[in-house]
Amino acid sequence: MGKKKIAAEAVLFAAVLILVFPVLLLAAGSFLGKEELMESYGSVLYSTDGTLTWKLIPMYPTLSAYVRLLLDSPDFFVMFWNSCIQVFSILAGQLLTGLPAAWAFARFSFPGRKILFSLYMLLMILPFQVTMVSSYTVLSAFRLLDTHLSIILPGIFAAFPVFLLTKFFEGIPNSLLEAAKVDGAGEMKAFFYIGLPVGMPGIFSCVILNFLEYWNAIEAPMTFLKTRSMFPVSLYLSSITADNAGISFAASMVIMAPSVLLFVWGQSYLEKGIAASGLKE
Repeated sequence: MGKKKIAAEAVLFAAVLILVFPVLLLAAGSFLGKEELMESYGSVLYSTDGTLTWKLIPMYPTLSAYVRLLLDSPDFFVMFWNSCIQVFSILAGQLLTGLPAAWAFARFSFPGRKILFSLYMLLMILPFQVTMVSSYTVLSAFRLLDTHLSIILPGIFAAFPVFLLTKFFEGIPNSLLEAAKVDGAGEMKAFFYIGLPVGMPGIFSCVILNFLEYWNAIEAPMTFLKTRSMFPVSLYLSSITADNAGISFAASMVIMAPSVLLFVWGQSYLEKGIAASGLKE
């Protein structure tokens, strides 16, 4: 039994190393100077003679890439701010629309409930490529293309938050809600004083998952936005040339930082939300 456990841990450790290695390589590359970048990645980035080498420990570490990114790249800050506007507006809108809808699906019985919820699930599993043309047509008809709203509005009415929160609200014991009704609480008070506090882990997990999705979104911004000044930060890397490879490494680390910090902070909430949604079965 001990040998099996050691073998399982070794396999898991190897899997973790494989997953973490690209991040470590990215972090190391952000501290490489131009000469070391040329020496390590010149054959790929600059078509020079030599072989590709991976450096996890820079010989002469430097912050020049971060300095150029944070002090000499105004485009990066514009795109970063655009991402903040789009992502946080989407998250706020999803809570305003998704929470009441999820509560209604979880606590009420009404004609067509199962059909409507099945439609939500169908919309949830459809990839962006399937709905891209119809979304583009609707946004064009309302003259919303190339605006922040072209990204925000489709995100607000996404089906996934409703699905996840419905599963979480369904887990609230009926005895708790019945006790609240006996004490004179109406449906609104039950929602605000029982549903929201008890469902907070599910709400946090929903916010974390959707932040990760929309912060790194590429397809929707590339489809609905044309003006560079409206681009989110997820499209910044595609605009960097090979001559600025060091900035590309540094930008990747800065862009990834909010997602990593949010995931580490909310990991416990995320696990509770996934367990409540039934995704572990």
